[in-house]
Amino acid sequence: MIDITIENFESDLIAASMQVPVLLDIWAEWCGPCKALGPVLERLEAEYQGRFILAKCNADEQPEISGQLSQMFGVRSIPFCVLFVGGQPVDGFVGALPPEKIREFLDKHVPGEGEIAAEDEAAEAGELADAGDTDSALAKLEDALAKDPNNDEARYDLIKLLLAEGQVEAAKHIFLPVAGRATGPVPEARPLAFSRYIAAVQAAREGPSPADLQEAIAANKRDFAARFALAQLFWAASQPTAAMDELLEIIMRDKSWNEELARKTYVAILEVLTKPQPKPVAGKPVAGAPGAQDKPKLEISGKVEVAGHDPLIDQYRRKLSMALF
Repeated sequence: MIDITIENFESDLIAASMQVPVLLDIWAEWCGPCKALGPVLERLEAEYQGRFILAKCNADEQPEISGQLSQMFGVRSIPFCVLFVGGQPVDGFVGALPPEKIREFLDKHVPGEGEIAAEDEAAEAGELADAGDTDSALAKLEDALAKDPNNDEARYDLIKLLLAEGQVEAAKHIFLPVAGRATGPVPEARPLAFSRYIAAVQAAREGPSPADLQEAIAANKRDFAARFALAQLFWAASQPTAAMDELLEIIMRDKSWNEELARKTYVAILEVLTKPQPKPVAGKPVAGAPGAQDKPKLEISGKVEVAGHDPLIDQYRRKLSMALF
């Protein structure tokens, strides 16, 4: 539990909430319900074992903080609790609620034990895969999915490893829970990309050899079917740039070929290569309290660190853009 003031609001609350949810308890000495709620929150913080941080703010001593949050949520009484996630206030409750109601509130936002364990194992799997220990990486990812079946990125990482090992049927089985999101009038980009990846590896196993396809292309540069099959072979062989180069040849000669299949596949390769960006949590910045010229201003707005661009992906996005226009 930490005490929050205007001076440490940014460093001890906003920054901390970028890593783990922070529950801010706004209270006062004269408030009886506040004194009843405080020990309950402290017990819950211990019970959740680091899955959220409890912070406290004395409303009388820190009116800048309590006033702005009260105005934001339309609240005029205390105790008033605000949950910060990703640098932003995302939810709150008023009054000395019983423990079971507070648990319901927390569980909407605080990651479960299985989710945290799954994230850790997925990260370890990435390190193992980079080190060439594929078997251990596969085992870690399978365990991560068992602990948190909703961890899509662990699922996609597992699919990529399985496809690299030629285990198409196993990859299809792992993909099955999200397969429905790759179809319909507005399919999701990432599931759709991985469905195309699986299809490419399947086609590569069943299609002509690279030599036969290259011979066909040499005889007729507009043999788009052969060129597309060669692109799938390259993608299946973990050579995505070679695959995209072949697809670009189709796009530059006939953008609409086979209902734009070359462009759609090129986009899918980029999507599979792209690491998901951190998702900023929606929130409304709040300006500093008026009249507090001698104190730091309060800004309730997080600063999300965005992963740097991948030069290779940027390069191939530009190539596609140039081919299309």
